[in-house]
Amino acid sequence: MKVSIDRKLCYGSFDCVHRVPSVFTRADEYGDVLPGREDTGDDPQVQEAADWCPSQAIIITE
Repeated sequence: MKVSIDRKLCYGSFDCVHRVPSVFTRADEYGDVLPGREDTGDDPQVQEAADWCPSQAIIITE
């Protein structure tokens, strides 16, 4: 499963970065997925970050 961040929704709380720094990073005042970590959507920590994202900007797809 792939994980990405919708920049139109993200307002830069960086909750994802604090929850899973091995997958998420800061980029231009927004959250972003680290290069090479896009295929980590099945990780329970990534799913939790998506569930708790205040702007619901983390997208997990097949």
